[in-house]
Amino acid sequence: MHWRTHALYSALAILFTCFTIIVSAQPGRYSISDKKSIKMYEEAVSAYEMNLDREAEQQINKAIERSPDFAEAYLLRAQINSDKKDMQASINDLREVTIRKPKMFPQTFFFLGDLLMKESDYADAKIQFEAFRKMGIDDPMMNQKADLMIASCDFAVEAMASPVPFDPVNLGPGVNSEAPEYFPCITADSQTFLYTRLVKDNRVRGGKQEDFYVSQRTNSGWGQGEPVREINSAFNEGAPTLSADGQMLIYTACESYGGDWGPYYGLGSCDLFVAQRVGGRWMEVQNIRPINSYDWDSQPSFSADGRTLYFIRGKHTGQGIRKQDIYYAQIQDDGNWSKPKRIPGEVNTPFEEESVMIHPDGETLFFSSNGHPGMGGLDIFMSKKQPDGSWGTPVNLGYPINTGGDENSLLVDAAGVAAYFASDREGGYGDLDLYSFELPENVRPKAISYVTGEVYDRVSLRKLQAKVEVIDLESGQVVTEAYSDPETGRFLTVLPPGKDYAFNVARPDYLFFSQNFSLKNVEAGERIDLDAPLEKMKPGSKIVLNNVFFDTNSDVLKETSKAELNKLATMMEQTPSLKIEIGGHTDNVGSDQDNQSLSERRAASVVSYLVSKGIAQDRLTSAGYGETQPVASNETDAGRAQNRRTEMKILGR
Repeated sequence: MHWRTHALYSALAILFTCFTIIVSAQPGRYSISDKKSIKMYEEAVSAYEMNLDREAEQQINKAIERSPDFAEAYLLRAQINSDKKDMQASINDLREVTIRKPKMFPQTFFFLGDLLMKESDYADAKIQFEAFRKMGIDDPMMNQKADLMIASCDFAVEAMASPVPFDPVNLGPGVNSEAPEYFPCITADSQTFLYTRLVKDNRVRGGKQEDFYVSQRTNSGWGQGEPVREINSAFNEGAPTLSADGQMLIYTACESYGGDWGPYYGLGSCDLFVAQRVGGRWMEVQNIRPINSYDWDSQPSFSADGRTLYFIRGKHTGQGIRKQDIYYAQIQDDGNWSKPKRIPGEVNTPFEEESVMIHPDGETLFFSSNGHPGMGGLDIFMSKKQPDGSWGTPVNLGYPINTGGDENSLLVDAAGVAAYFASDREGGYGDLDLYSFELPENVRPKAISYVTGEVYDRVSLRKLQAKVEVIDLESGQVVTEAYSDPETGRFLTVLPPGKDYAFNVARPDYLFFSQNFSLKNVEAGERIDLDAPLEKMKPGSKIVLNNVFFDTNSDVLKETSKAELNKLATMMEQTPSLKIEIGGHTDNVGSDQDNQSLSERRAASVVSYLVSKGIAQDRLTSAGYGETQPVASNETDAGRAQNRRTEMKILGR
């Protein structure tokens, strides 16, 4: 199966299949009675079913020449012409049916309207859909779709009168080739670009299959794409999504390979698989069984906070995969996936949604759909997350981003400005190429910033794998979480600007590392570098609790301190033998006696909070050191800020 689905190849053959079934399944009940014409038609149907298109076309032309009112023959020729991508000829054939036998095949008005929309003839298309509705067909779904198409024709006329800026730029020979490239994904720092390529492979039937390629950004553009050898196989891999840091790859495969019930075994026609990247190498490919179903699960998009996976689930019908909706599942506190659910709100329709992309801001969803008013076929839409967690009214990206054909597979970078898509437009390197363009301002997501750095042992400098959490200081909620690479210690997390954050890094047998930083005065897209040296958990080790806050001359804990102290309480619960000292420190402003008293009271406040969280009093000691143990000069504001601190020291474990 190729991942291009609607957007990349015409679905017209599917549209006309119903007509072929009707006319071939009811011999003797034709729109004409001339036996010679009927015989020619039936011979044409047989030839067409055996893929003898030239012979089928010759016979059908003879039948029409002999019997100009032969509606079934026009329908079959319309399908033959659509296979040849001669859309105008198909339109002419369908129009003949609406003129000659409108009541016998009233659905023809609908499909004629659909073809006219694909050719951007919206005025005529609207006439055909309205004519279909007047026929009074007892088909609620087709009637609902026809009403939608009438609204779409009106939308399209207005959209074409007010086009949005659109100037696609080919990504160049580093990414594109003579083969088709499509379905891209990108890391939050916009440095790694992974995409699907349809490659020649004599090992498989048809001689082609899909593989992943990856390109790195250089000073002069995108570097030469290289195959992802650890993932690529003799089967199709496609529709990928990367975690924000590029350490997790989730993708779609539609074959059961790797042995019965092996890691690649598929439950349905297409399943989602996950691979982890360790030290620059992909490994541990697994079927995401808690999410996959016996239906069609595909086209995933993983949220930047590392918690939510969006994907498309489609139902099998007699006409292929249909009833596609956007689903989501979340990683719960116990590390297991929740049961997938349809996303709430106004995005999903009774028709097809696909190619979902959750932006790193966590609040903007891009997707393709033919169930909302648009230009015809699949259009790309944007929806914003509402305060109640549902998704709001979709916004069409406009013309000429959307056209009368099918568009999908949109990718938007973390900055919310650059968008990427696949197109076979003229001037490319061959077939489908990947392009970028500047997203119109009215549909841009929030730009995000990102934090990157290394986790390592403070003494040995050994790189460590650890859990990295970033917490909104105001709400106390975890905004994003990730794990550093076990070989390189590298991590990357994305954040919306305009807030203050706590940074917490934890690993078993180590004291957690805490820091805080502000994104209130930084430009969107700016990078924050923040390394995390971890201290072994042993008697005498100590850390500064950088996210414990008090007002000036006060021993009352601020609300923003509780997220960090809750982490400390959790660490003590996980290590029941641990005994600690909380030490308070001040700068040299004020009298020695006042500073000593303040430091003691602040340390005692922290201990009281920990006791309130269930930590036994006999495991906790408080001490005040006043201004006697400075760690920086008291001659500067920055130095004094460092000296005003709360420390945690291990007394025993």
